Amino acid sequence: MKKIFLYILAGSLCFSACKKDDDDAVATFTEPEDIATRNSYDEQAIQKYMDNNYLDIQGNIKAFSSTDTTDDNYKKLSELNPVKLPSGVIYIVRNGAQPIDSNPPASQFTIEDNAKSEIKTMIRANYMLATESDGNVSFTTSGTLLNTITGSGSPITDPLFYYATKAVRNAATADLAKARSYYEIEGLQEGLKYFKGFVGKDDGDTYNLQGVILVPSRAAFARDPHFNYTGYSLQNNCFVFNFQIYDAKTRPADL
Repeated sequence: MKKIFLYILAGSLCFSACKKDDDDAVATFTEPEDIATRNSYDEQAIQKYMDNNYLDIQGNIKAFSSTDTTDDNYKKLSELNPVKLPSGVIYIVRNGAQPIDSNPPASQFTIEDNAKSEIKTMIRANYMLATESDGNVSFTTSGTLLNTITGSGSPITDPLFYYATKAVRNAATADLAKARSYYEIEGLQEGLKYFKGFVGKDDGDTYNLQGVILVPSRAAFARDPHFNYTGYSLQNNCFVFNFQIYDAKTRPADL
């Protein structure tokens, strides 16, 4: 009888282990080799993200709740006139939060191309990986690249993923680390051109976020080597930027 019991127990453990292996196999996502498939995953996940999130009264991105009715009157990000650029970058300009339509209206500065503008920003920057499981595509892993809003609480000037200074690049020993593309997210720079920065806003002023920029992986690091921002690879990751430009000006040439 004891032997029979032991056989049954051993069989149960084996079945459980096999089942766990099967479950793990299903849960494991394999990055597609085809870049067109990766681009399709990014676009589907970004669209779903815009449908599932809104901007609160200070412009923070928030997820809709299925149990709390207080967010029922907010519009989805996808209903806030998102503009999609040929690169796949999407930007959303928040009404009432720009220098010209703020209360009172403030001086403004047009963000220049190729990160030629020095910016001081309150920003929440997140990275997310779009994956597919049983035909369902969504962002399944995410993390924080930078968050001054609930982190330091103070604006930052020229975050590295926006602009890598000459000092940073010249200090690098590897050739690839001497290139701006090793650090910078081109899609962020592209999206910022459609916003106006405030001029000389005090660091301690309450933030009122100006909008959102969503960057697919092909307009970020794609599959290229990049600076070690998080300890994890950010290849194939999309990025979401939620921000306000506290000050903007033309960057001195020697920086």
